[in-house]
Order: sequence, then C-alpha cells, then structure tokens
Amino acid sequence: MKNRDIIVVGLQPWDIEIGSNCKNIAMELSGSNRILYVNRALDRISSIRNKNDKKVQQRLRSIKGEISDLEEVQKNLWVLNPRVILESVNKLPAFLFNYFNRLNNRRLASAISDAAARLGFENPILFIDNDFFRAYHLPEMLDVSASIYYIRDYLVEQPYFEKHGPAMEQGLMKKVTMVAANSAYLAKYASKYNPHSLDIGQGCDFSLFQKTSYPLPADLASIPSPRIGYVGALISSRLDIALLESVAEKCPDWSIVLVGPEDEAFRNSRLHHMSNVYFPGSKKPEQLPDYIAGFDVCINPQLVNKLTTGNYPRKIDEYLALGKPVVATFTEFMRSFQDYVYLSRDADEFIDVVKLALAEDPAADWKEKRMEFALSHTWENSVKRLSQAFEQLEPVNA
Repeated sequence: MKNRDIIVVGLQPWDIEIGSNCKNIAMELSGSNRILYVNRALDRISSIRNKNDKKVQQRLRSIKGEISDLEEVQKNLWVLNPRVILESVNKLPAFLFNYFNRLNNRRLASAISDAAARLGFENPILFIDNDFFRAYHLPEMLDVSASIYYIRDYLVEQPYFEKHGPAMEQGLMKKVTMVAANSAYLAKYASKYNPHSLDIGQGCDFSLFQKTSYPLPADLASIPSPRIGYVGALISSRLDIALLESVAEKCPDWSIVLVGPEDEAFRNSRLHHMSNVYFPGSKKPEQLPDYIAGFDVCINPQLVNKLTTGNYPRKIDEYLALGKPVVATFTEFMRSFQDYVYLSRDADEFIDVVKLALAEDPAADWKEKRMEFALSHTWENSVKRLSQAFEQLEPVNA
C-alpha cells in the first residue's frame, strides 16, 4: 500500500505506555500513506468510574471542545479522540446489545467521517485492530474502498467477550475485504469465515535491544545463579502457576525470577512462600533488556488453552534478540520457533530442557543464530507482507 489514505481503528489507545501492535503498524504505514488513527472511544461507564484518570479527563476535554480532537503526531499520521461517548452494552441480552452496538457504531462512524473529511481523505482503506464490537458496522457505515480486520489475539476466549464476541468477530471477518493475522493459527481460524486470510507475522521493536552493554540490575545481582527468568505480566489465564511451583520445588538450586505485575492468583500462589522464587516487581520497558541479559535461561511457561495456543508471545523474540537460551511450553504457534527454542509439554520435560539450556556450549553459534532469527521479525517485514497481499486482491485492483 502506497499513497493511500488509511483509517486505523485501534483497540488500544495511541497513548498507551507500551506500544501496541496496531500503533506500530500505523507508524510503519505512515511512511508511504496518510494515516488517521482513531483512539478507542470513551464508554459511559468508564467516563463515570474513572473520571479522575488523566486519559479519561483528556477524552472528556476533547468531547467538550476544550482541546482539539485531532492531533498530528508525526508526518502523515493524525490521532483522533472521537467526540462521542459510547453506551456500555456488553452485558445486555443479544437483541438490546445489537441495537445499542449499532447506535455506538453510528456515533463513532460520524466522528470518523468528519475527521476524514477535514483531512481531505479520499477512498480510504479501513484497518480494524481486533475491535469487533465498536467497529462491527464501520465497513458499511464509512465511505471506504476496502476494509481489513487485524486479529492478533483470540479475544473471544476471554470472559468479557464470551457472550457476544464469537458472533460479532465471525460476522466482521465475513464482511471485510481481508483478514490479517499475526500467526498461522489465527489465520487458519479466520479462513473459516474469510478466504482472504493470511499470516503477516509479528513485528517487534528492538530499539531497546541494541545496546553495547547491559548492566546487571542491583536486585538481580543479589539473586544467586543459575537464574531462570521471565519478564512480562504475570497473568494466571496465560501462565502455568502449577508448572512454576513444580519446577521451583524440584530444583531448589535454581533461582526462579519473575519480573512483572501480578494478578491476584499469582499474588496468592505458593510461589511467594518458596525461598528460590523471586519477584522483583514491575519494571520500566527500558529496564527489561538488562534483566533478560542477566538471566541464564529465559522462560515462557504458558498455559495451553484456546487463548494461548495461537498467541504470538513477543517476549520470545526479545529473549532471542539477546541470544539467550529459551525454554517455552509447547503450543501450536511455538512450532514455528522450535529450531531456536527448547519446547516442553509438562513440568518434568520443562526441567529437562532447562538443564539442556544451562549445559549449552558457550563456544557454539547458537547466540548468533537466535539473534538473526529474532531480528528478522520487524514491523517493516510484517507490513510489507500485509501490503503485498492486499494489493493482489481483486476488489482492490478492480
């Protein structure tokens, strides 16, 4: 795609602290296209419950006309804070949900159309980031030449979306021009509803992983080796607490280091009562490479369920970008990493492959191979695959 006008409807807001997939794709596309990035519209419950949140206050100021709703954040890229409040409808029965969700879509479409007109957009392409509620009707409510649904997570497996999500996502995939996925597993799922579904891979931002040295953090230096480490959100719906407890119990000489914010299940787990398990807490993104560099083995102990089996764990690329040996739970997606990552199917095998990783020959060329593989997963390459596939579609070329 070149010299096109593109409307990007983001599931995550532009000002999220850690860059989202959609934001990175928008930035990459803006190199040769004009982009209108639509921030997630404010919903009524959030406007009341979180009225003191700075982001909510900014949205409200935009709605009141106190600040501009449209901001040029870089060349060819504008961010829209829609001057609308959407009704909170997820808990409604289907017939009411469908009515009010259409109303929400109409409000959002009106705000987007107005902004696109002010920017002089012509025959824009609509790019929807995993938002099958707020964007369900946008392909027909907006005057667009084509539409793309981007699926990067199996959201319909999450409790919030289980009531209306499956029907909405499947319906949206049927109506868009094409579906782009960040894994072969999700592309296969999407192909049931749209024949123009493809895996465009995952891009990663490696700017924090290009340093000449990685100083060992003080709180990590006090932890004895070998350090078996994880960085990222500690969420029980995605990570296997029982596996971690078993590994820590059976291997008391290993230090299990878990860096990141915890959910309630992790906070209440036995892990906090095990002497060889350490929780350094949340760290700033720019600090994480130093922690990864200080691990002897990096791990991703995922639970295997519909939410995770096709998920692209970006942290694997971050581990490999530093050449670290990595041990991960086997999932359908991780097949594509099996030449660079040690995979396991249960706690005992997890322990066995960690031992193999710890025993690696430091003179071998594994580090360079891992780094080369990880660094091939750029946003440039991902967007290039998206653009090539899109331009080949008959509806676009007609």
